[in-house]
Amino acid sequence: TMLDFINGNFDVLISTTIIESGLDVPNANTIFINNAQNFGLSDLHQMRGRVGRSNKKAFCYFITSPFSSMTKEARKRIEAIELHTELGSGFFIAMKDLEIRGAGDLLGAEQSGFINDIGFETYQKILKEAVEELKSKDFKDLFDDDLEIKNNVSNVQIDTDLEILFPDSYINNIKERLKLYKHLSELNNDNELQEFKNNLKDRFGKIPFQTIDLLKTVELKWLASKIGFEKIILKNNKMICQFISDKENSYYSSGDFQKILTSIHHKKSVCELKEKKKNDSNVLLAIFKNVDSVKQAIEKLEVF
Repeated sequence: TMLDFINGNFDVLISTTIIESGLDVPNANTIFINNAQNFGLSDLHQMRGRVGRSNKKAFCYFITSPFSSMTKEARKRIEAIELHTELGSGFFIAMKDLEIRGAGDLLGAEQSGFINDIGFETYQKILKEAVEELKSKDFKDLFDDDLEIKNNVSNVQIDTDLEILFPDSYINNIKERLKLYKHLSELNNDNELQEFKNNLKDRFGKIPFQTIDLLKTVELKWLASKIGFEKIILKNNKMICQFISDKENSYYSSGDFQKILTSIHHKKSVCELKEKKKNDSNVLLAIFKNVDSVKQAIEKLEVF
């Protein structure tokens, strides 16, 4: 059927969305997309790309229900596909699609898509653990000089209902926000964090409280990593710190762990130890009371 259409044996081809899969028909110059409001932005962009693949002027018609009866997201998709018509607009359409569907707050509770099942930080943690396992086992000979026993945690997960993010009103470009989130996750010390703060203030003005808490969260992670906490929950005026779940980890036989236990024992009024069953094993928790901000969480852990 496709060969007959390409050879001009008939003038009209009726197809499902399979037509978007990259079939090249240079002599096709017009496409009608029925019920266009039901398709995603990438689908519309791909199907539109089936025409105009030669030196002939091409036309794409989106047949939709009345504009007023569409959903808000559908209207945004149609407007975006109308706006970006030039060559090389795929990237801008992808960014617009991300903006419409939402990228989630990488360090907060709101997530979108499959990342909602495990969370961005958990994904990073799983990936990092898999790489470390490969380096220490399958490729041990190659990385033997780089491997060393670490008592601290490489990636601390923070679960909170506090607003810790770059607000849209502060940085309205989603591409720039994602870039800054990535940069923030790569910082390694206080000097780099201070430079990051100065650049933020210089570029975007006074830093809002949500972003101040976001920056403090980075400090909290560094502090928790040194102590030996792999997860921190900041909710309901409490901070719950979870120690390394692997009981075979060398951390538990280290002097650092014994010092922390002694310190907690002397601060029973502000902190208590508990064990909780998780995945057929027990995890050790340190629970701090009267903690309702990231700043207070840092102050509680600094005593260790």
